[in-house]
Amino acid sequence: MLIHPWDTSLDEAEWQTWIAEGHDFGQLTVNGPPGHPPVAVPTHFASDENQLLIHLARPNPVWTAIEDDPNILFTVLGDYAFIPGPWRAKAGTPPTDGVPTSYYTAVQFTCRAHIVDDPQAKAELLRRQLAHFQPDGDHAPVDVDQPPYGRMLPGIRGLRLEIIEARAKFKYDDHKPVEHRTGVADRLTARAQNLDVPAAHQQRRRLDRVGIWKS
Repeated sequence: MLIHPWDTSLDEAEWQTWIAEGHDFGQLTVNGPPGHPPVAVPTHFASDENQLLIHLARPNPVWTAIEDDPNILFTVLGDYAFIPGPWRAKAGTPPTDGVPTSYYTAVQFTCRAHIVDDPQAKAELLRRQLAHFQPDGDHAPVDVDQPPYGRMLPGIRGLRLEIIEARAKFKYDDHKPVEHRTGVADRLTARAQNLDVPAAHQQRRRLDRVGIWKS
């Protein structure tokens, strides 16, 4: 992932906060066998200190790839929007001379995968996931000897993804003039399609912290 100086995370807390705000769905990517493409799996995850917690169905083809090479990439993407060319035209030039771009936030984790097959360990992993996704506790106990989870545990395998490196990108034209960034954020808010409003929020938040970009 190319990260320009003006796109980089301002500190670790920035991307950690972004993940904690509910960006808990991503794509697991593992090297495929020689001559074959990588194996990619979209999935929810929960964070646990320096790990990402995941579980997948036992028949998933990703397991063979992980067993062959446990070094994986996990990507979380969000707050994205297409920015039309006229919105980015320089002052004093025709709007059609503006070049379009994409805004987005992405966090990529380089991880080492640890497969969890022990029933008790899988139950604990599920309990941690449910504590994140259903904090009200509105679910049956996750116990290896009780339904419904007990009889379902053999059908899944758990994954603990040990984070080796995290790289974050916040692509919101931070190197452009303040007036330009403010204007685009206003247009995104007015258009209000798909993730326009969250993208505008990220641009304004970064603008408040970065101000005038200085290389």
